[in-house]
Amino acid sequence: MRIGELAERAGVSTKTIRYYESIDLLPEPNRTASGYREYSPESVERLRFIRDAQATGLTLAEIASVLELKEAGQGSCAHTTALLQQHLVDLDEQIARLQNARATLVELADRARTLDPQACSDPNRCQVIAPPTETV
Repeated sequence: MRIGELAERAGVSTKTIRYYESIDLLPEPNRTASGYREYSPESVERLRFIRDAQATGLTLAEIASVLELKEAGQGSCAHTTALLQQHLVDLDEQIARLQNARATLVELADRARTLDPQACSDPNRCQVIAPPTETV
C-alpha cells in the first residue's frame, strides 16, 4: 500500500510516517519501480502500536526500546512495565507540584479579596502577589 493509504489506516499523517522512518521507528519500505514507497500490512499495526504507546505517555525513544526488544525476539513486557511504572512516579510527582501550586494560588486569591486596592502604592509590586516590603 502507498503512504496515503497507510496514513489513513493507521490514523496518522504522511508527515508522521516519514518522520518515523527518518528516526528508524518504522522500517524503510520497499520502493516501486517508479520510486513510490510500498508498505506492508504490518506497517499499519506498527504505526497503531506507536500511536497507542504515545497515548500512554511513552516517548518515541522509549517506544523504540520496546520495538528493539521485539525485533530481537525478546519479551518486552517487563521493560514496558518498568517504563510505565516510571511514568506513574513522574506523574504523581507532577500532580503533587500542581496541588502545591494550586494551594498557593488559593491562598493568594483569598488574600486578594481582603486587600484594599487603594492601599497599593508600591510602583514595583502588586500587593496581591507579594505583601509590601518594609523600608529600612
